[in-house]
Amino acid sequence: MATLTADLKKTTKKVPVRGMMDNVMEQFNSAADHINLHPNIRKILSITNNEIIVNFPVKMDNGEVEIFQGYRVQHNNALGPYKGGLRYHPTVDIDAARALAMWMTWKTSLAGLPYGGGKGGIKIDPSKYSQSELERITRRFTFALADNIGPEHDIPAPDVNTSSQTMAWIADTYMSTRPPAERTANQHVVTGKPDGSGGLEGRDRATGYGVYLSIKFWAEKNEMNLKGKTFIVQGFGNVGYWAAHFLEKDGAKLVGVQDAFGSIQNPKGITVEDLFNYTKINDGSIVDFPNAKTLDKNKFFTLNCDICIPAALGNQITKENAPKIKAKLIAEGANGPTNVEGEKILLERGVTIIPDILCNSGGVVGSYFEWLQNRNGEIWQLDEVMAKLDKKMKESFNKVYDYANNEGVDMRTAAFCIAIQRIEKAYIQRGIFP
Repeated sequence: MATLTADLKKTTKKVPVRGMMDNVMEQFNSAADHINLHPNIRKILSITNNEIIVNFPVKMDNGEVEIFQGYRVQHNNALGPYKGGLRYHPTVDIDAARALAMWMTWKTSLAGLPYGGGKGGIKIDPSKYSQSELERITRRFTFALADNIGPEHDIPAPDVNTSSQTMAWIADTYMSTRPPAERTANQHVVTGKPDGSGGLEGRDRATGYGVYLSIKFWAEKNEMNLKGKTFIVQGFGNVGYWAAHFLEKDGAKLVGVQDAFGSIQNPKGITVEDLFNYTKINDGSIVDFPNAKTLDKNKFFTLNCDICIPAALGNQITKENAPKIKAKLIAEGANGPTNVEGEKILLERGVTIIPDILCNSGGVVGSYFEWLQNRNGEIWQLDEVMAKLDKKMKESFNKVYDYANNEGVDMRTAAFCIAIQRIEKAYIQRGIFP
């Protein structure tokens, strides 16, 4: 059962979630002020188009039924279909989805894609469920969303604790509900699918590669060689691993990693592939990796390094830890990892932040490539995908970097200004119905 949620705000007043929403609105309003955004368009972009809550039952392996709550927020579709991930995490709720959907609108606009922004997920700890239970939960969630998603309407993708397998289940369930003649034409209802099920070769590394490219482009602009530079990564999933993989190939040295289970460090360097292989036999965890020392989680961001990559959840860099950060460059692999107070402190200290809507946009660019591939009945090779991604990311980076320098603003403000102006132009040209 899907319902609009205007009357449900009172149930979602957790402090971290409100912080995310406060962050995105302050970032939006700061950029809107800078470009003197038209008041009517500011009103439109300040709210979401649709907010959907679904409650659905699923039979567990033991025969008992559990009720789950899922969300899908569709922020804006002025530029095209809603686009954004689905995450399975205990922190998921409607306000978190609101903030993340708004960030997706700016991210797709900045990247020059024909998409708007959406986000959602299920409030769940997936580690507590079997694979067969997760499949049934996912398929039932897809069925509950019904006509609220579609290849030309709203296109989900993987996010925290979801994967290509999750997307394959969604695609199969969605296509099964369509008339027979339409089923194969709806394969691009989601992106991030496995290679053998319409997925894009290289999609698994697209976000992390984009983070690496953003760092590389910044280093080139500042005449800096990445060889010998040290970096730390928070989150060692797809994003953190691939970013570290490509940085290491350029000669940079990983000296600290943090995940949901613990933190490790080694000033002499942690070999990325060794750590990755270790996590595969250690239930995905970095804990007790033999070639590093355990570190107090509260001291992770204080490690000596040149580059910090927060690639986990939001609100990780705050006014409490920002003064202690040693890195001179923050590359945001996660969505909203730096809150407003933390960012102000970092900027005052001369730390550069490559904002999330630019830095981790390689994922949605890769999703766009997959969507096009499915839509046109094509199959793209890995080298072609990576070359296209490199070109697209460089175009976006140069626009933001040049705007920031010309306008005398930080990179986040520059990125937001460029993204919002593109949407403003669409509204001005088309007008407001009726």
